[in-house]
Amino acid sequence: MDKSDKIIVGISIGDINGIGLEIILKTFEDKRMLEFCTPVLFGSNRVVSLHKKILNLENNIHGIPSVDKIVHGKINLVNVWKEDVKVELGKTTKEGGNYALKSLSAAVDALKNNQVDVLLTAPINKENIQSDEFNFPGHTEYLEANLEGKSLMILMTNELRIGLITGHIPVSQIASTITPELIKEKVEIMHRSLKQDFNINKPKIAVLGLNPHCGDKGVIGKEDDEIIRPTIEKIKETGKLVFGPYASDGFFGSKNYTQFDGVLAMYHDQGLAPFKALSFGNGVNFTAGLSKIRTSPDHGTGYDIAGKGIANHESFKEALFASIQIFNNRKELSELEANALKAK
Repeated sequence: MDKSDKIIVGISIGDINGIGLEIILKTFEDKRMLEFCTPVLFGSNRVVSLHKKILNLENNIHGIPSVDKIVHGKINLVNVWKEDVKVELGKTTKEGGNYALKSLSAAVDALKNNQVDVLLTAPINKENIQSDEFNFPGHTEYLEANLEGKSLMILMTNELRIGLITGHIPVSQIASTITPELIKEKVEIMHRSLKQDFNINKPKIAVLGLNPHCGDKGVIGKEDDEIIRPTIEKIKETGKLVFGPYASDGFFGSKNYTQFDGVLAMYHDQGLAPFKALSFGNGVNFTAGLSKIRTSPDHGTGYDIAGKGIANHESFKEALFASIQIFNNRKELSELEANALKAK
């Protein structure tokens, strides 16, 4: 691959008091990673140098004033801020949230301006990052507000992809939020993503039920029979291979998920609890449905192990490879469609 053809990966460093920089730096300790992409970190040379010193890491970081000055074959760092920042590893501080947002905002701007090809986000703390600029439950909602498209959070490995009908909302609001329109929207996003992002021509999608045992014919709730099942039948009429609703416990217990290309859970923990039980440490969070590609590791800030040098970087590395693969899949599909139009 010619250096100029390398995928440019924009990386937000997350909470400066967490394990974000550790998993980033550990990933790129292996110099072979620079053969796959050109990384661009958005942060501060002083903060990165402090983490390197504490963790005894030897990465060579190439500081640049702006993204257009990147050098392929190196770990690039855009200095988003120059002032001294107090780093308190393992602690949640307002300063930690403020600078996580500065990094994220700069990385998203570069993504919107096509200066980077994909975005890879290190973990943030959803409480200390809150501000006038970031008034969202998490990365997914922030990115949907800043990019084109409707988002769908997909947690994924090579064997399993779980999307969420509802995301970061209180349990008390789940049932009232689930509507035929919302189910149709999320199925459509997952169906399109499986085709364009994962090269699956005729994706099979499973939809989980809301209530225990899918309501047991109305004994434990009516939503499955009155909302979810009829909506699935309507979607089937469009030709999509959509099945369900399935009771979540039996669906995962019997490994029925292996028969599908994608699974849609009704709410956050219904999807993420089994996903993390099956794949914690190797999973990837992918924001499907948007005009740009964003992935992240499937874990949080790890305050309890920050600065100890024991954070596992496998999930971050998998997120990096996933973003590259999805970018290539989208590019390939775009080229195929362009050639098909020329042929006409």
